[in-house]
Amino acid sequence: MRHHRVLPPALLLVCTAALVGTAPAVASPGTAGAPDSTPAASARSARPTAPLRILLTNDDGYDAPGIRKAFERLTAAGHDVTIVAPLTNQSGTGTKITSAPTVTVKHPEPKVWAVDGTPGDSVSFGLAEVFAGRAPDLVVSGTNFGPNVAGLATHSGTVGGAVTALESGVPAIALSTGGLSVPDPVTTVNAMGPTLDFAVKLIDRLRTRARTGPLLPEGVGLNVNHPVVGADGKGTAAGVSTTFQDPQTLLRPDFTDSGDGTWKVEVKVDLRPAAKGGDVEAVGAGRIAVSPMSADWNTGTVDHVTTAALLAGMRP
Repeated sequence: MRHHRVLPPALLLVCTAALVGTAPAVASPGTAGAPDSTPAASARSARPTAPLRILLTNDDGYDAPGIRKAFERLTAAGHDVTIVAPLTNQSGTGTKITSAPTVTVKHPEPKVWAVDGTPGDSVSFGLAEVFAGRAPDLVVSGTNFGPNVAGLATHSGTVGGAVTALESGVPAIALSTGGLSVPDPVTTVNAMGPTLDFAVKLIDRLRTRARTGPLLPEGVGLNVNHPVVGADGKGTAAGVSTTFQDPQTLLRPDFTDSGDGTWKVEVKVDLRPAAKGGDVEAVGAGRIAVSPMSADWNTGTVDHVTTAALLAGMRP
């Protein structure tokens, strides 16, 4: 899955509208006290009152702190939330779907399903069985422990769960909490609070702007990365940026031959200068990065045209 540095203008407009606060209306001379007839006011008056039915998944496991905090916060916001998540930690599984003929599923408590598989398996089971006959309004994946920016997003199980939802036509948001350094358990868990506060605001904004239509454009999801702010992780982010997935990998594997047919593997952080406007730059500046994403491998229009030019005139 590739997220392109040049986003389609229409998509940028949609995402920017969903993230940027509406400026206060300025009354025309002589109209002080007149009813607010701006588009923002119309959206507020049309705000849906019914809670969303949300399938909540992750890649850290169904009982991880991030998903449990997400369940509590989204439920407190009035949504009807059901956890359908991996039985065990599935970090780094990306978009993998298990091809085994059977799958073990546990139902340890009401509103909680634990699937012995990947996030993709969990979402697939949730859509086919738990939400059979009526798809959820939204799939939320996370919040993940640590960031899913740049190359980390490509291999992320958290993002993979959201992609599986998008493939089935269900709007999806991937949530991650963490900075660009090695995650500290205490501060990262603390930062999940602000992450979920923002998630609630984002979902509310999407509902308001969507009115009775879809929460997001067809096939489009959001990869949200919230930084760790402050010594205790409970600080407020510096702002919100609509970003793209930085093309760098962030991690570099190093292999050492043990001489017996095995190789020792070490993974080192390889942080290069951040691409301007990318998710790495935003999180590094203490801002929330929100990257639109799709569930396919298609490139942007410019890359498509360039490739077509390269192939022009070729014959079998």
